Amino acid sequence: MGKSKQKGNHKSDKKKNIAKTWKTKRRTKDLDQIHTDMKPETAAKLLHQDVDYDVTGCAQHYCLHCARYFVDMRSLKEHFKSKVHKRRLKQLREEPYTQAEAERAAGMGSYIPPKTVEVKTQPVEEDMD
Repeated sequence: MGKSKQKGNHKSDKKKNIAKTWKTKRRTKDLDQIHTDMKPETAAKLLHQDVDYDVTGCAQHYCLHCARYFVDMRSLKEHFKSKVHKRRLKQLREEPYTQAEAERAAGMGSYIPPKTVEVKTQPVEEDMD
């Protein structure tokens, strides 16, 4: 009997890309992408989507700020009261970075502090419950 070609123990294959797997497993939209989704024309499309049976809750209960779908209106309302949602609203208050701001940070202009944006929880329609 010869030596096995496989090196290491049987668990080593799973550990190779575990860091990358955990980083990308629960990946959501970045804050600048959510800011573009918060524009009125885009927000209307996301909040009033067609029925899609492949998405949680048939794509009818969507949190615009967290970019998450929920099963029903009750779970969406509970999410609005949660710490996760409130933390995301606080993160979204700061205006997203622009190319001009990046150039100022590199020394091509004077520093201007980032502006704050008023962010409120989306209105909830009580038609299904």
